[in-house]
Amino acid sequence: VQLVESGGGSVQAGGSLRLSCDASGSAFNFNAMAWYRQRPGKQRELVAFTTNAGSTTYVSDSVRGRFTISRDNAKNMVYLLINSLKPEDTAVYYCNADRLTISYLNPGAYWGQGTQVTVSS
Repeated sequence: VQLVESGGGSVQAGGSLRLSCDASGSAFNFNAMAWYRQRPGKQRELVAFTTNAGSTTYVSDSVRGRFTISRDNAKNMVYLLINSLKPEDTAVYYCNADRLTISYLNPGAYWGQGTQVTVSS
């Protein structure tokens, strides 16, 4: 199973980025796909997830209103649009996926390698 993230980079505060996760290399489609991030010196945290069956979408309270998760099932991809970037959004962002489900306490079984987002003030 291969999850490939892209779209990270260095931006100034207030800017926007769209992260992409390409799961088209996997042999099956994932029901649940998510984005996690790991900020410097902190544990990995769930940012958002979405499910195919039932069309459930969750966005963490800490980023709600600025982060939007979406997916293109035909392309087997998931995206994270980040607006109004803040320096505290600096992190490695990871794509995560599972054939069944993802929850706040239980990440999916598959991970990408991560993409770095650096926000300067």
